[in-house]
Amino acid sequence: MADVRSLPIPDGLEGERVDAALARLFGLSRSRAADVVATGDVLVDGKTVAKSDRVHAGAWLEVTLPPPPAPPRPVAEPVPGMGILYEDSDIVVIDKPIGVAAHPTTGWTGPTVIGGLLGAGHTVATSGAAERQGIVHRLDANTTGVMVVAKSEVAYSRLKRAFKERTVDKGYHALVQGHPDPLRGTVDAPIDRHPSGDGRFAVVAGGKPSVTHYDTIEAFRAASLLDINLETGRTHQIRVHMSAVRHPCVGDLAYGADPTLAARLGVTRQWLHAVRLGFEHPTQGVRVEFESPYPDQLARALELVSADQP
Repeated sequence: MADVRSLPIPDGLEGERVDAALARLFGLSRSRAADVVATGDVLVDGKTVAKSDRVHAGAWLEVTLPPPPAPPRPVAEPVPGMGILYEDSDIVVIDKPIGVAAHPTTGWTGPTVIGGLLGAGHTVATSGAAERQGIVHRLDANTTGVMVVAKSEVAYSRLKRAFKERTVDKGYHALVQGHPDPLRGTVDAPIDRHPSGDGRFAVVAGGKPSVTHYDTIEAFRAASLLDINLETGRTHQIRVHMSAVRHPCVGDLAYGADPTLAARLGVTRQWLHAVRLGFEHPTQGVRVEFESPYPDQLARALELVSADQP
């Protein structure tokens, strides 16, 4: 059933575009807000508006919000190249390949970790939303490396708590452009959705607290290999923070990377790999740690950039 809302435009939205105002008021993406405007279901002082029109404080807003789409369900089919690093009755630790999302989302039609596990005969916990059962943390679709999925309900609840309480060691290697100064440091900057509404994220005042620690492993002429540890786990966190300090991950064109360098190194996605994951086993009470080697594309790019020395 459609959801009809009527309210005055708050003072804080004075001068905002209609689509931006809807996004902020109702938690929509900018693209979904624009779709609602396009249907004619948005009235300001009784008149239809365009998405680029500006709103004024105190104007009367009437919106008919369509029902949210049903969440996509995982498709159980094996995922080529998705290796199993460890498995017991409580957890399964995978080596996630490129082009695989953690779980189904609206608009994603590619393979998923959950679908791959189910398709290969593995069980996962039933806790969590239907489309992300067993998922306690995520990697971007084009970020590779170590990821743990809960198989039992107790593992799900304890691992979710461990990630929330930041007792999990999430270690990444990233090849970034240039040379960070200082060579070791911390990026502490809040992250939220990019104002453009195009799916990217950005450092935004009032965003969610986000902390990234980095240490330079080796500096090359055009790039630096970093060891990165996350305190928080925001979407695209490493990519956003490295771009914010003007050292985007090599190949990360969405966040400002040089396409010429990416092409020269044969990198078709961000050079970012989850190399290690350490946590207390949810039922055995011992600390466990898992590691993943670089995929071939990233290893080859590292060879090329290291050979390109003065």
